[in-house]
Amino acid sequence: MVGSALFQPIFEDMSTNANSAQTVRRHSYGKFFLGAIVATLALAALWMVIAWQWNYSEGERAGWVQKFSKKGWLCKTWEGEIALVSMPGAIPEKFEFTVLDDAVAAQINRYMGQRVSLTYAQKVGLPTSCFGDTRYYVTAVLPVNEPQNYPGVITVPVNPAPAPAAAPVQPAAPVTPVQPAQPAPPAPPAPPAQPAPMPVQPPAVTTTPGLPSAPAPMPSQSGAPAVPGAPSAPSAPSGSAGVVQPATRP
Repeated sequence: MVGSALFQPIFEDMSTNANSAQTVRRHSYGKFFLGAIVATLALAALWMVIAWQWNYSEGERAGWVQKFSKKGWLCKTWEGEIALVSMPGAIPEKFEFTVLDDAVAAQINRYMGQRVSLTYAQKVGLPTSCFGDTRYYVTAVLPVNEPQNYPGVITVPVNPAPAPAAAPVQPAAPVTPVQPAQPAPPAPPAPPAQPAPMPVQPPAVTTTPGLPSAPAPMPSQSGAPAVPGAPSAPSAPSGSAGVVQPATRP
């Protein structure tokens, strides 16, 4: 009993030291786990900041806005879809995107059904869907004026330009009446035909046997008859007019 009384303080000190060691060990484990959790959260926050500030890719996409809506369970984001057509008749390719800015979302709603050009930035490594269903975040939108529509796509102008004012119609110039044609003056009558002059027959020439025949008088150039009282030469016989026959001697 005396020995147990002597060693009791020693046992009490040993149990106290053991309890204190266990308490210190427990506190150290708790601090380690708490520090690990804090470090993990800090690393996750740092990773999210880096992933949000750094862009994996940047570019533009052009197409027709087909669907655009705001959805989400807790984190509401604008989600949209455009149809990319490379050539007429080809199967359209869809491009899904996310919009976080309400001003950009209002512009896209204004251009619904039209061809637009979207400026986007692609981010990689963002956790959960609170940042959007996609990782393509649209930052700007511009309408694309496309005069030709592809098959299956109908474009509706949002703000049609007012029609230009019609030019004032000038009054028509007065029509000058057409004067009737004046009748042509009658042609003067043709002069009567002059009768052809009758040919002058030379007088007949008779020959007396034993006398020389006189030459027949030549007709005048003006066709006037011979002078009356002038001796007329005998005429040549028929068939020999104008030919002087030699006189025959008895």
